[in-house]
Amino acid sequence: MRRYCPLVFLVLSCMAMFAQQQPAPKVEQNTLYVGADGKYEADPDTALVQFNIAAQESNSKDAYDHASRAAEQVRQLLKNDGIDPKSAQLSSFEFQLVYDYRDPKRKIVGYRVSSNVSVKIKDFAKIAPLVQGLGDIDISGDQSLSYTLENIDVAKQKAVQDAYQRARASAETIAQAAGKTVSELLYASVDTFEQPRPRPMVMASMRAEAAPAAQAPTEEFGAQKVTVTAHVNTLFGMK
Repeated sequence: MRRYCPLVFLVLSCMAMFAQQQPAPKVEQNTLYVGADGKYEADPDTALVQFNIAAQESNSKDAYDHASRAAEQVRQLLKNDGIDPKSAQLSSFEFQLVYDYRDPKRKIVGYRVSSNVSVKIKDFAKIAPLVQGLGDIDISGDQSLSYTLENIDVAKQKAVQDAYQRARASAETIAQAAGKTVSELLYASVDTFEQPRPRPMVMASMRAEAAPAAQAPTEEFGAQKVTVTAHVNTLFGMK
């Protein structure tokens, strides 16, 4: 005689009771559910220049003094380019001991002071002189340049409009094939997001041996557009 496990029988019984308690979703007649994606490409409104100031000396005072001179060079460079030094933000400041790891006693051989600085620029014409000037500063480290869209609300609205127009067009195509017409919008949900951009362009700081009149690497190039996408789920009536 076949035997049933009481535990399995109990689980199956609970699942049957749960299925009876959950009514099937009601399908409304003469409605059409459509989802669509939309996008909008906007010109960036802000450039973000990031770089590192670092100095290493045999004693801590000289390291601080060296880094301070480089920071003053940066402040003067910003002023010369018509950029308020207060727009530069210090994201980190580090003081490190430099060891000789070849020595079993880890002998201290120097002191390193470094800080990460970022500058937001609205006037893109100021980017090239700043990038070129940073390459001439004594100890300005690696530089990166990226573009962002801070005023993103308008771009989101346009992406939503594009997504809705696509959803409406799809709904009308389906309704027409069924011999019907689309009426009013009964429901809609919206999601918007900004597509990830490529990693910033990194430019290693080095003393340029070219003529002083040489153009900066960013000269005459346009900024990459920022793409904002939206997804809408819509429910239309049909008649």
